[in-house]
Amino acid sequence: MVLQADSVAEQETIQSGSPKVLIVDDQLDVREALRLLLKGAGFVSDAVGSPEEALAAAAYGGYDLIVADMNFTWDTTSGEEGLRLVEALRGQHGDASIVVMTGWSTIELAVRAMQRGACDFIPKPWDNRRLIATLRKHWNERSAAAGRFGAELDSARKVQRKLLPPPLFRSRGLECECVSLPAGEVGGDLYDFFKIDSGATAFLLGDVSGKGIGAALLMANLQATIRGQRELAKSPARLAESVNGLFFESTQPEHFATLFYGVYEAVTRTLRYVNCGHPSAVLLRDRGGFELLDATATVLGAFPGRAFADRAVTVEPGDRLLLFSDGFSDSQIDALPEEKSDDWAMETVLSLGRSQSSGLAGVLASRAASGGKQLDDITVMDVRVL
Repeated sequence: MVLQADSVAEQETIQSGSPKVLIVDDQLDVREALRLLLKGAGFVSDAVGSPEEALAAAAYGGYDLIVADMNFTWDTTSGEEGLRLVEALRGQHGDASIVVMTGWSTIELAVRAMQRGACDFIPKPWDNRRLIATLRKHWNERSAAAGRFGAELDSARKVQRKLLPPPLFRSRGLECECVSLPAGEVGGDLYDFFKIDSGATAFLLGDVSGKGIGAALLMANLQATIRGQRELAKSPARLAESVNGLFFESTQPEHFATLFYGVYEAVTRTLRYVNCGHPSAVLLRDRGGFELLDATATVLGAFPGRAFADRAVTVEPGDRLLLFSDGFSDSQIDALPEEKSDDWAMETVLSLGRSQSSGLAGVLASRAASGGKQLDDITVMDVRVL
């Protein structure tokens, strides 16, 4: 049964704030029941079936509340997988209120979930009225605590997400997926993909210096500058030279950005790219082996009048290119000595890149963010040749 709001006033309170809920459960019937229940109570909701999908969805969904199961496919009793998910979500999206659910409810598990960052606990099978009341309570508390500055940050986050394209993009012969996890409310990582003409597609991943609001403003500046040079889009080197000059003129000398910009020609299966001081992209060959697409030029915005060179590589169906910001490659820098690996990023990309057919960007980003407190924005892009 779908529960309606207890009163017109409560219904209007929920709808006026437009609370958005992410449902995480590996059972389709549970997800559908919760979706219908929340819809009847005036909430907007999305539903996913795994921790990896949850982290990917939360990266760009702007959720106010998260309702997460504690037990998933490989672990149906201990709740460890759910606890790790709560911890990762709390580290990446500290503003969302997390309510956990489990059919194996114990006081001990509830306490552990709270310690990891959950704000409340609901046992399965759930009581409709209690669940809605719990979500409404935490939504109202969250709204009251936000204050003016919090509301402005929330608005800035939503505006930034609107500036970025949807995380899934498909063009002629190419499929792109990107997941970005800001370290704060807003971030300084930029990703984009767009069609140039009927046979060419562009994609890019950049990272501006700094963090927080300042970095977000620089990111928007860089994005607008790149999009304003669409007549140069098919020539990575010429575009980079133009963007470098404009970015230098519009920012302070200490501000700069790294950028990987690629153009894929479907007819010739040629990828032409420029790498402006960005971490090396990893090209995984379907036939085996890999190549590193290293830097071809210096960073953008630091020096005027610099020449930029691009390179070309031929790709085949089944090849995939992994791009990431330094927030991914440096994510294990604070790991304990016995857990640290200088080649963690490369080892993880090579391992999961071969075994993860879909959702790779989300899995890689969540692995990087799960190592502890997230200190930098983490962005991962998976570009697949179809």
